[in-house]
Amino acid sequence: MVTAVSHAPDVAPVIIRPCSADDASPMYEAVRESLAELIQWMPWCHPDYSQHEARSWLRVQVQAFNERKWFEFAIVDANGRYLGQCGLNQFDEPNRRCNLGYWVRTSAAGRGVATRATRLLRDWAFEHTSLVRLEIVVATGNHASLRVADKAGAVREGVLRHRLILHGAPVDAVMFSFVR
Repeated sequence: MVTAVSHAPDVAPVIIRPCSADDASPMYEAVRESLAELIQWMPWCHPDYSQHEARSWLRVQVQAFNERKWFEFAIVDANGRYLGQCGLNQFDEPNRRCNLGYWVRTSAAGRGVATRATRLLRDWAFEHTSLVRLEIVVATGNHASLRVADKAGAVREGVLRHRLILHGAPVDAVMFSFVR
């Protein structure tokens, strides 16, 4: 388990830990709470998102983590409340790079949770893998996620035209990176 240590007394600690099958219900609840925000930016999110989808996705993630194929973490607070998800995926093994992604439930947004989780995940990746580059790709209109990448200390490298497909349409995205 990895824990963020905050020096500010009014900032609660954030914990990232590998996903487990037990996260299905809390994850489903967080997604349902956050549909309006997630649907805009997360291609996997849709109005009929179900507990079955959460369980199926987590089953794959737990196996992938154990096989060291990709690494998904639950973001929780000190009381174990599920706040969101962060992970390393889309590995390019020959070039030792991957994508770093995150989302936080609506009721936890705007409190630095995603920023702290992103830093923890960066540190975990550079300590536990041979990756040399972590990329964060954010749609240009996703201002909250752009702020997270910037506040977490990722370097903004530029805008990539038509880099993402959202709701069937190509959108520009900002490329950020962390390097070892």
